Amino acid sequence: MRKALYLSACTSLLALIFLCLAWELWLAPLRPGGSWMVLKSLPLLLPLAGILNGRRYTYQWASMLILAYLAEGIARAFSDNGLSAALALAEAVLALAFFASAVFYARLGRPH
Repeated sequence: MRKALYLSACTSLLALIFLCLAWELWLAPLRPGGSWMVLKSLPLLLPLAGILNGRRYTYQWASMLILAYLAEGIARAFSDNGLSAALALAEAVLALAFFASAVFYARLGRPH
């Protein structure tokens, strides 16, 4: 179970980073040619090393960080149109998958 949660958290975080980059640079940027919104992917790089190394503390605080991406995904899914709305929904799903994986992984790793 712990290994599955670890893989789910790693996969969803990496996919979210690549989604944010692709979304704001090529797929559906706010302005043609890309926008400064691509910088929203930078905070996702902060927990990456700790998540990949399985550090429980990183899973704990990263689960709070990811809620901002969940909120953005939900808000933009309802306010944007077309491809941007679909990408926003994908962002929300990935953020939710990471959140659930991170919370349960951190719970399994707590000392008894």
